[in-house]
Amino acid sequence: MKRFLGFVWKEFLHIFRDYRTMLILFGIPVAQIMLFGYVITNELKDIRIAVLDHSKDEVTREITRKILSSGFFILDRTLDSAGQMEEVFREGKVKEVVVFPPGFAENMQRLPGVDIQLIADASDANTAQLVVNYTSAIIQNYLQNRISETSLPVKVNAGVRMFYNPSLKGVYMFVPGIMAMILVLISALMTSVSIAREKEFGTMEVLLVSPLRPSQIILGKVTPYMALSVINAVSIILLGNLVFGVPVQGSTVLLLAVSILYIFLALTIGIFISTLARTQQMAMFMSLFIMMLPTILLSGFIFPIENMPKILQWFSALMPPRWFIVVIKSIMLKANGLLYVWKEVLILAGMSLLFLVMSFVRFRVRLE
Repeated sequence: MKRFLGFVWKEFLHIFRDYRTMLILFGIPVAQIMLFGYVITNELKDIRIAVLDHSKDEVTREITRKILSSGFFILDRTLDSAGQMEEVFREGKVKEVVVFPPGFAENMQRLPGVDIQLIADASDANTAQLVVNYTSAIIQNYLQNRISETSLPVKVNAGVRMFYNPSLKGVYMFVPGIMAMILVLISALMTSVSIAREKEFGTMEVLLVSPLRPSQIILGKVTPYMALSVINAVSIILLGNLVFGVPVQGSTVLLLAVSILYIFLALTIGIFISTLARTQQMAMFMSLFIMMLPTILLSGFIFPIENMPKILQWFSALMPPRWFIVVIKSIMLKANGLLYVWKEVLILAGMSLLFLVMSFVRFRVRLE
């Protein structure tokens, strides 16, 4: 019994000495609880909307103030014509346009029913449905109070129209998100493990004394994964289109070019992880922990970024999948060109360059 207790104590000491094990045991659960607690929510917060008011009377202004004072919505802009709506939705910031018809207040006085049109960006079906439901409830609450005060037997009909995803199919959201997650995991994980394996088995030194330069060795390692990831990207796009009906409204060439840029970024992340990891297991753990969990939680794949606390929104800006998903949705669903997504593409290119430089610098330091 004494030997057994001594062995148990020795195992405790071994665990306490290994900071990686302590991180797995205590750090990851805390991080997951904090992230899931803040991120997983069905509430809306600071959703940007636009208003197209053809009537411009006191009632429509009061309804607009009621919507904005609810705390769920922010007025991004006021539109002058219906032709501006598509341009606003293409930019991607505005999630809903509230349209008041001409003579709204006058019609409330003399007609049994009046219409308000709610037009939402349904490229994110879940958010669009929530936005429409919240807006409808706020409008109905305001009008019920007003009707009870004025004793007017009027009924307001909220006509809903969904842009880019009229049937609110969930695959319109999941296909771009799954594409982002699969590409980053395959590229980063397999590249980091491949190079870490060479170091772990001691064969990296053999490669380094060969006539090939270090940059050529790394390039030779990552090229197969680049090709396989491009095949994966094409397969996902084809499956999404042919099986699930997700359209590719924009340029296919631009879509593939951005996908290749994203794959290259993931490969550079994998190379950088391999310079930090000593073993394959460590490389695999780092790749999964650094890329998979943030991709699911902080990229906007499932949970709207606008609902998150500011600090998590800032952290999500560091996640490559966030920007890739924005570009993919913009090209596939909104038929946008480079003019609308150049900022996100520039961010992905900048991240690629940063990780590439850090990887080669650290790789050279390790060789020395």
